[in-house]
Amino acid sequence: MKGKLTPAVVEAWASLVRTERTLLDKVEEDLKRARLPPLDWYHVLYEIDRSPKGMMRQTGVQDRTQLAQYNVCRLVDRLEREGLVERRQCELDGRNNVLLITAKGRALRRSMWPVYAAAIEAHFGAHLGEGDAEQLARLLSKLVRPEAG
Repeated sequence: MKGKLTPAVVEAWASLVRTERTLLDKVEEDLKRARLPPLDWYHVLYEIDRSPKGMMRQTGVQDRTQLAQYNVCRLVDRLEREGLVERRQCELDGRNNVLLITAKGRALRRSMWPVYAAAIEAHFGAHLGEGDAEQLARLLSKLVRPEAG
């Protein structure tokens, strides 16, 4: 840290937290109104689907989604019961599972995307110009990759 915690930094932090929660709540409402599952389902299915061969270690899903381990475990249980993913024991590490997205999982993810995309545009993109979005992305990247600053 370069100096003391300033009121501007505290306000920026509080604003970031409020904004994230507000926007996520709005997206969740849009998904629910469309009778679709919660956003975490989309993110888990997306990460598995975009990985090579539609398979990924469960720990990789946890890392990519930033969900807590117990949340990932419960969510994967639910996705497996719904036939959206298959869980197999990892051949390289018996303590880990490999998750495979099923055709049903891919179809659900694809059906969620138009609603999710519209929500991103309505609640986020419509309020930012292209330059604003690029600047925000640069600023936020400094927080997760401090060396980028």
